[in-house]
Amino acid sequence: MRDLDRLPKAHLHLHFTGSMRLETLRDLAVGYGVRLPSALLDGDPLMVPANERGWFRFQRLYDAARACVRGEADMRRILTEAVADDAVEGSRRLEIQVDPTSYAPFVGGLTPALEIVLDAARSAGHEHGVEVGVVVAASRMRHPLEARTLARLAALHAGDGPGEVIGFGLSNDERRGDTSEFAPAFEIARRAGLALVPHGGELLGPAHVDAVLDHLAPDRLGHGVRSAEDPAVLDRVVGSGVALEVCPTSNVSLGVYPDQAQVPLRALVDAGATVALGADDPLLFGARLTAQYEAARTVHGFTDAELADLAKSSIRASRTSEQTRARLLGEVDAWLSEPADLAAD
Repeated sequence: MRDLDRLPKAHLHLHFTGSMRLETLRDLAVGYGVRLPSALLDGDPLMVPANERGWFRFQRLYDAARACVRGEADMRRILTEAVADDAVEGSRRLEIQVDPTSYAPFVGGLTPALEIVLDAARSAGHEHGVEVGVVVAASRMRHPLEARTLARLAALHAGDGPGEVIGFGLSNDERRGDTSEFAPAFEIARRAGLALVPHGGELLGPAHVDAVLDHLAPDRLGHGVRSAEDPAVLDRVVGSGVALEVCPTSNVSLGVYPDQAQVPLRALVDAGATVALGADDPLLFGARLTAQYEAARTVHGFTDAELADLAKSSIRASRTSEQTRARLLGEVDAWLSEPADLAAD
Protein backbone atom coordinates (compact mmCIF):
# COMPACT_ATOMS: atom_id res chain seq x y z
CA MET A 1 0.00 0.00 0.00
CA ARG A 2 1.19 3.49 -0.81
CA ASP A 3 2.05 5.99 1.91
CA LEU A 4 -0.99 8.25 2.41
CA ASP A 5 1.15 11.03 3.90
CA ARG A 6 2.80 11.31 0.50
CA LEU A 7 -0.49 11.53 -1.39
CA PRO A 8 -0.82 15.17 -2.55
CA LYS A 9 -4.14 16.54 -1.43
CA ALA A 10 -6.08 19.71 -0.58
CA HIS A 11 -7.54 20.25 2.87
CA LEU A 12 -10.77 22.23 2.64
CA HIS A 13 -12.42 21.77 6.03
CA LEU A 14 -10.31 22.76 9.02
CA HIS A 15 -11.28 25.23 11.73
CA PHE A 16 -8.72 27.61 13.19
CA THR A 17 -9.10 26.89 16.91
CA GLY A 18 -9.92 23.24 16.26
CA SER A 19 -6.64 22.80 14.39
CA MET A 20 -4.62 23.51 17.55
CA ARG A 21 -2.07 20.99 18.79
CA LEU A 22 -2.82 19.60 22.24
CA GLU A 23 0.59 20.65 23.54
CA THR A 24 -0.05 24.19 22.31
CA LEU A 25 -3.35 24.31 24.17
CA ARG A 26 -1.59 23.14 27.32
CA ASP A 27 1.11 25.79 26.92
CA LEU A 28 -1.41 28.59 26.41
CA ALA A 29 -3.53 27.46 29.34
CA VAL A 30 -0.53 27.40 31.67
CA GLY A 31 0.65 30.79 30.42
CA TYR A 32 -2.69 32.42 31.08
CA GLY A 33 -3.46 30.52 34.27
CA VAL A 34 -6.53 28.87 32.74
CA ARG A 35 -7.83 25.63 34.19
CA LEU A 36 -9.16 23.54 31.32
CA PRO A 37 -11.69 20.69 31.45
CA SER A 38 -9.92 17.35 31.67
CA ALA A 39 -11.74 16.18 28.53
CA LEU A 40 -9.71 18.71 26.53
CA LEU A 41 -6.39 17.47 27.84
CA ASP A 42 -6.72 13.68 27.98
CA GLY A 43 -6.03 13.17 24.27
CA ASP A 44 -9.10 10.96 23.84
CA PRO A 45 -11.47 11.73 20.95
CA LEU A 46 -14.63 13.51 22.01
CA MET A 47 -17.73 11.30 21.81
CA VAL A 48 -21.13 12.92 22.31
CA PRO A 49 -24.71 12.12 21.29
CA ALA A 50 -26.15 13.89 18.25
CA ASN A 51 -28.55 16.04 20.23
CA GLU A 52 -28.51 19.50 21.77
CA ARG A 53 -26.94 18.22 24.97
CA GLY A 54 -24.12 16.64 23.00
CA TRP A 55 -23.56 19.79 20.97
CA PHE A 56 -23.53 21.87 24.15
CA ARG A 57 -20.73 19.72 25.54
CA PHE A 58 -18.77 20.02 22.29
CA GLN A 59 -19.28 23.78 22.18
CA ARG A 60 -18.31 24.20 25.84
CA LEU A 61 -15.00 22.45 25.22
CA TYR A 62 -14.39 24.35 22.00
CA ASP A 63 -15.07 27.66 23.76
CA ALA A 64 -12.70 26.69 26.57
CA ALA A 65 -9.92 26.12 24.04
CA ARG A 66 -10.71 29.34 22.20
CA ALA A 67 -10.55 31.28 25.48
CA CYS A 68 -6.84 30.44 25.65
CA VAL A 69 -6.14 32.34 22.42
CA ARG A 70 -5.55 35.89 23.60
CA GLY A 71 -3.20 37.68 21.30
CA GLU A 72 -1.33 37.93 18.04
CA ALA A 73 1.47 35.55 19.04
CA ASP A 74 -1.06 32.86 19.96
CA MET A 75 -2.89 33.26 16.66
CA ARG A 76 0.31 33.10 14.63
CA ARG A 77 1.47 30.01 16.50
CA ILE A 78 -1.78 28.16 15.84
CA LEU A 79 -1.84 29.01 12.16
CA THR A 80 1.83 28.19 11.63
CA GLU A 81 1.51 24.83 13.37
CA ALA A 82 -1.64 23.96 11.44
CA VAL A 83 0.18 24.55 8.17
CA ALA A 84 3.22 22.56 9.34
CA ASP A 85 1.00 19.64 10.34
CA ASP A 86 -0.78 19.71 7.00
CA ALA A 87 2.53 19.74 5.14
CA VAL A 88 3.63 16.56 6.94
CA GLU A 89 0.42 14.86 5.79
CA GLY A 90 0.83 15.72 2.12
CA SER A 91 -1.53 18.68 2.00
CA ARG A 92 -0.47 21.04 -0.76
CA ARG A 93 -3.41 23.40 -0.34
CA LEU A 94 -5.12 24.40 2.90
CA GLU A 95 -8.27 26.49 3.10
CA ILE A 96 -8.69 27.17 6.81
CA GLN A 97 -11.84 28.63 8.37
CA VAL A 98 -11.73 31.38 10.94
CA ASP A 99 -14.28 33.61 12.66
CA PRO A 100 -12.22 36.63 13.76
CA THR A 101 -14.92 37.79 16.16
CA SER A 102 -13.56 35.84 19.12
CA TYR A 103 -10.02 37.17 18.75
CA ALA A 104 -10.85 40.76 17.87
CA PRO A 105 -10.97 42.06 21.48
CA PHE A 106 -7.35 41.03 22.04
CA VAL A 107 -5.83 42.58 18.92
CA GLY A 108 -7.76 45.78 18.32
CA GLY A 109 -10.76 44.71 16.26
CA LEU A 110 -12.05 42.47 13.49
CA THR A 111 -9.80 43.84 10.79
CA PRO A 112 -6.53 43.38 12.71
CA ALA A 113 -7.63 39.88 13.76
CA LEU A 114 -8.22 38.84 10.17
CA GLU A 115 -5.07 40.53 8.90
CA ILE A 116 -2.97 38.65 11.48
CA VAL A 117 -4.38 35.36 10.19
CA LEU A 118 -3.78 36.34 6.56
CA ASP A 119 -0.22 37.43 7.21
CA ALA A 120 0.53 34.26 9.18
CA ALA A 121 -1.01 32.20 6.38
CA ARG A 122 1.32 33.77 3.82
CA SER A 123 4.47 33.32 5.87
CA ALA A 124 3.66 29.79 7.10
CA GLY A 125 2.63 28.69 3.63
CA HIS A 126 5.90 29.92 2.19
CA GLU A 127 7.89 28.24 4.96
CA HIS A 128 6.22 24.85 4.64
CA GLY A 129 5.37 24.70 0.95
CA VAL A 130 1.61 24.73 1.43
CA GLU A 131 -0.62 27.18 -0.40
CA VAL A 132 -2.98 28.65 2.23
CA GLY A 133 -6.27 30.40 1.62
CA VAL A 134 -8.60 31.66 4.35
CA VAL A 135 -12.35 31.21 4.72
CA VAL A 136 -14.10 33.78 6.90
CA ALA A 137 -16.91 31.99 8.71
CA ALA A 138 -19.94 33.55 10.39
CA SER A 139 -21.81 31.78 13.18
CA ARG A 140 -25.43 30.65 13.22
CA MET A 141 -25.45 31.48 16.92
CA ARG A 142 -25.15 35.21 16.21
CA HIS A 143 -27.47 37.66 14.50
CA PRO A 144 -27.49 37.56 10.68
CA LEU A 145 -26.45 41.21 10.64
CA GLU A 146 -23.13 40.16 12.14
CA ALA A 147 -22.75 37.73 9.25
CA ARG A 148 -23.13 40.66 6.85
CA THR A 149 -20.40 42.54 8.69
CA LEU A 150 -18.08 39.57 8.32
CA ALA A 151 -19.02 39.14 4.67
CA ARG A 152 -18.07 42.76 3.96
CA LEU A 153 -14.78 42.27 5.78
CA ALA A 154 -14.12 39.11 3.79
CA ALA A 155 -14.94 40.93 0.56
CA LEU A 156 -12.40 43.65 1.35
CA HIS A 157 -9.67 41.01 1.61
CA ALA A 158 -10.83 38.79 -1.23
CA GLY A 159 -8.21 37.44 -3.57
CA ASP A 160 -6.85 34.37 -5.29
CA GLY A 161 -3.32 34.47 -3.96
CA PRO A 162 -1.79 32.78 -0.92
CA GLY A 163 -2.83 34.34 2.38
CA GLU A 164 -5.97 35.95 0.99
CA VAL A 165 -9.66 35.39 1.71
CA ILE A 166 -11.00 32.88 -0.76
CA GLY A 167 -14.34 31.97 0.79
CA PHE A 168 -17.19 32.74 3.15
CA GLY A 169 -18.80 30.18 5.43
CA LEU A 170 -21.47 29.65 8.06
CA SER A 171 -20.78 27.32 10.97
CA ASN A 172 -21.98 26.19 14.40
CA ASP A 173 -25.16 24.32 15.35
CA GLU A 174 -27.28 23.75 12.25
CA ARG A 175 -30.40 23.74 14.43
CA ARG A 176 -29.91 27.41 15.28
CA GLY A 177 -30.88 30.38 13.18
CA ASP A 178 -33.00 30.66 10.04
CA THR A 179 -30.91 29.76 7.00
CA SER A 180 -32.78 32.19 4.77
CA GLU A 181 -31.82 35.13 7.00
CA PHE A 182 -28.14 34.59 6.16
CA ALA A 183 -28.75 34.88 2.42
CA PRO A 184 -27.89 38.61 2.25
CA ALA A 185 -24.46 37.94 3.76
CA PHE A 186 -23.82 35.25 1.18
CA GLU A 187 -24.90 37.58 -1.59
CA ILE A 188 -22.26 40.08 -0.45
CA ALA A 189 -19.66 37.31 -0.57
CA ARG A 190 -20.87 36.09 -3.95
CA ARG A 191 -20.53 39.55 -5.49
CA ALA A 192 -16.95 39.64 -4.23
CA GLY A 193 -16.17 36.40 -6.04
CA LEU A 194 -15.70 34.35 -2.87
CA ALA A 195 -16.40 30.64 -2.64
CA LEU A 196 -19.59 30.02 -0.64
CA VAL A 197 -18.95 27.21 1.84
CA PRO A 198 -21.63 26.96 4.57
CA HIS A 199 -22.06 23.99 6.87
CA GLY A 200 -25.15 21.86 6.38
CA GLY A 201 -26.53 18.35 6.35
CA GLU A 202 -24.66 16.89 9.32
CA LEU A 203 -26.71 17.38 12.47
CA LEU A 204 -29.83 17.88 10.38
CA GLY A 205 -31.02 15.73 7.50
CA PRO A 206 -31.66 16.10 3.76
CA ALA A 207 -34.27 18.83 4.21
CA HIS A 208 -31.58 21.04 5.67
CA VAL A 209 -29.35 20.37 2.66
CA ASP A 210 -32.24 21.50 0.45
CA ALA A 211 -32.67 24.67 2.52
CA VAL A 212 -28.98 25.57 2.27
CA LEU A 213 -29.01 24.98 -1.48
CA ASP A 214 -32.19 27.06 -1.86
CA HIS A 215 -31.11 30.07 0.17
CA LEU A 216 -27.30 30.18 0.10
CA ALA A 217 -26.43 28.60 -3.30
CA PRO A 218 -23.16 27.12 -2.02
CA ASP A 219 -20.16 26.10 -4.07
CA ARG A 220 -19.24 23.57 -1.38
CA LEU A 221 -21.14 22.21 1.57
CA GLY A 222 -19.46 21.63 4.91
CA HIS A 223 -20.30 17.99 5.65
CA GLY A 224 -23.51 17.34 3.66
CA VAL A 225 -23.34 13.64 4.51
CA ARG A 226 -27.04 13.42 5.39
CA SER A 227 -27.90 14.06 1.74
CA ALA A 228 -27.25 10.34 1.28
CA GLU A 229 -30.52 9.68 3.11
CA ASP A 230 -32.63 11.06 0.24
CA PRO A 231 -31.76 10.07 -3.34
CA ALA A 232 -33.51 13.15 -4.73
CA VAL A 233 -31.49 15.49 -2.53
CA LEU A 234 -28.26 13.68 -3.34
CA ASP A 235 -29.09 13.88 -7.05
CA ARG A 236 -29.58 17.61 -6.61
CA VAL A 237 -26.21 17.98 -4.89
CA VAL A 238 -24.47 16.02 -7.63
CA GLY A 239 -26.32 17.76 -10.45
CA SER A 240 -25.55 21.22 -9.11
CA GLY A 241 -21.85 20.42 -8.77
CA VAL A 242 -21.75 21.26 -5.06
CA ALA A 243 -18.71 19.62 -3.48
CA LEU A 244 -19.07 17.97 -0.07
CA GLU A 245 -16.44 18.52 2.62
CA VAL A 246 -16.78 15.17 4.38
CA CYS A 247 -15.20 14.76 7.82
CA PRO A 248 -15.78 11.14 8.88
CA THR A 249 -14.10 11.32 12.28
CA SER A 250 -16.15 14.30 13.41
CA ASN A 251 -19.37 12.66 12.17
CA VAL A 252 -18.70 9.80 14.60
CA SER A 253 -17.49 12.01 17.45
CA LEU A 254 -20.63 14.13 17.23
CA GLY A 255 -22.85 11.05 17.26
CA VAL A 256 -24.21 11.43 13.75
CA TYR A 257 -23.09 7.87 13.00
CA PRO A 258 -22.23 5.15 15.53
CA ASP A 259 -18.96 4.23 13.83
CA GLN A 260 -16.84 4.89 10.76
CA ALA A 261 -18.47 2.07 8.80
CA GLN A 262 -21.82 3.89 8.90
CA VAL A 263 -20.49 7.13 7.39
CA PRO A 264 -21.92 7.06 3.83
CA LEU A 265 -18.64 7.87 2.12
CA ARG A 266 -18.92 5.08 -0.42
CA ALA A 267 -22.55 5.96 -1.21
CA LEU A 268 -21.68 9.61 -1.82
CA VAL A 269 -18.76 8.77 -4.10
CA ASP A 270 -20.70 6.09 -6.00
CA ALA A 271 -23.50 8.61 -6.60
CA GLY A 272 -21.02 10.90 -8.33
CA ALA A 273 -20.63 13.51 -5.60
CA THR A 274 -17.44 15.54 -5.47
CA VAL A 275 -16.01 14.66 -2.05
CA ALA A 276 -13.14 16.41 -0.26
CA LEU A 277 -12.09 14.76 2.98
CA GLY A 278 -11.37 17.05 5.94
CA ALA A 279 -10.35 16.84 9.59
CA ASP A 280 -12.70 19.54 10.94
CA ASP A 281 -11.46 19.95 14.56
CA PRO A 282 -8.60 17.53 15.27
CA LEU A 283 -8.01 19.09 18.70
CA LEU A 284 -11.30 17.60 19.89
CA PHE A 285 -11.78 14.68 17.52
CA GLY A 286 -8.23 13.33 17.71
CA ALA A 287 -7.58 12.71 14.01
CA ARG A 288 -5.98 14.84 11.32
CA LEU A 289 -6.21 14.68 7.55
CA THR A 290 -4.35 11.48 6.73
CA ALA A 291 -6.53 9.58 9.20
CA GLN A 292 -9.58 10.38 7.06
CA TYR A 293 -7.93 8.80 4.03
CA GLU A 294 -6.81 5.85 6.15
CA ALA A 295 -10.42 5.27 7.22
CA ALA A 296 -11.51 5.38 3.58
CA ARG A 297 -8.92 2.69 2.87
CA THR A 298 -9.37 0.38 5.85
CA VAL A 299 -13.05 0.83 6.67
CA HIS A 300 -14.63 1.54 3.30
CA GLY A 301 -12.28 -0.47 1.12
CA PHE A 302 -11.06 2.32 -1.13
CA THR A 303 -8.22 1.23 -3.38
CA ASP A 304 -5.19 3.42 -3.94
CA ALA A 305 -6.67 4.49 -7.28
CA GLU A 306 -9.89 5.50 -5.52
CA LEU A 307 -7.96 7.34 -2.81
CA ALA A 308 -6.12 9.20 -5.56
CA ASP A 309 -9.49 10.16 -7.02
CA LEU A 310 -10.56 11.51 -3.62
CA ALA A 311 -7.39 13.59 -3.47
CA LYS A 312 -8.06 14.86 -7.00
CA SER A 313 -11.60 15.80 -5.98
CA SER A 314 -10.25 17.86 -3.09
CA ILE A 315 -7.85 19.67 -5.42
CA ARG A 316 -10.53 20.35 -8.02
CA ALA A 317 -12.92 21.66 -5.36
CA SER A 318 -10.32 24.06 -3.97
CA ARG A 319 -9.88 27.67 -5.00
CA THR A 320 -6.32 27.25 -6.19
CA SER A 321 -5.25 28.58 -9.59
CA GLU A 322 -5.66 26.52 -12.74
CA GLN A 323 -1.89 26.27 -13.06
CA THR A 324 -1.47 24.96 -9.53
CA ARG A 325 -4.44 22.65 -9.93
CA ALA A 326 -2.89 21.04 -13.00
CA ARG A 327 0.44 20.62 -11.21
CA LEU A 328 -1.12 19.03 -8.14
CA LEU A 329 -3.23 16.65 -10.20
CA GLY A 330 -0.05 15.56 -11.93
CA GLU A 331 1.57 14.96 -8.54
CA VAL A 332 -1.33 12.70 -7.58
CA ASP A 333 -0.80 10.69 -10.76
CA ALA A 334 2.89 10.43 -9.89
CA TRP A 335 2.02 9.09 -6.42
CA LEU A 336 -0.23 6.48 -7.98
CA SER A 337 2.47 5.42 -10.43
CA GLU A 338 4.87 4.54 -7.60
CA PRO A 339 5.25 0.82 -6.91
CA ALA A 340 2.98 0.10 -3.99
CA ASP A 341 5.54 -2.01 -2.18
CA LEU A 342 8.13 0.80 -2.34
CA ALA A 343 5.96 3.88 -1.85
CA ALA A 344 6.02 3.76 1.96
CA ASP A 345 9.81 3.35 2.27
